[in-house]
Amino acid sequence: MRFSVVGLLALVGLVSSQDTSLIEVKRTFDNANIPKDLSLRFDPKVLLEVLLPQAAGTAPITLHAGVQLERSQTAGPPTFSAVGLPTTKKGPFVIAAVDPDAPTPQTPTSAQIRHFLGGNFFVEGTKLVNRTAAISAYRQPTPPAGSPAHRYIFLLYEQSAAFAQQTLVTPATSIALFNISSFASQVGLGDPIAGTFMLVAPAP
Repeated sequence: MRFSVVGLLALVGLVSSQDTSLIEVKRTFDNANIPKDLSLRFDPKVLLEVLLPQAAGTAPITLHAGVQLERSQTAGPPTFSAVGLPTTKKGPFVIAAVDPDAPTPQTPTSAQIRHFLGGNFFVEGTKLVNRTAAISAYRQPTPPAGSPAHRYIFLLYEQSAAFAQQTLVTPATSIALFNISSFASQVGLGDPIAGTFMLVAPAP
């Protein structure tokens, strides 16, 4: 079953700040059919914060699960942090971002689109900082004209030893028809430990 933008926006309207509750994040993911549509188990252990920079003089936007943004607010690139990590866990971590609704939520024949994939993220101060270049650099959401809003989903994984050696996805690999759950399984990432997402509609 595909998700309902109208129903999800009704829920999102109740949320007014960054994610503060694992229960609420999980519920919002479930209501948006994300675990089902991505074929993954989502039982978050920590909160993933995604900050999108804005124009000079404007504060960055911190995502909360299910927030709807204008495309102009999503140029990025984002910065990341994790809330609730044990002090003994400093990394490495993997962060992925996917769009399961391309070209439209009704006919997602190009999905998933990989909007970011990077490893070797370590805790540095309050941030998650990657010490190597991303495999797939951040790509701004660009849903096509006439489409309803797309879900852009960020997931945090504990990095496996196999990830650093993987060749399934390289900078030259097409970003279309990606499957995050299959990729995570093949490189031993396990289930995501955190996640959040935003809704972005086509630019007017």
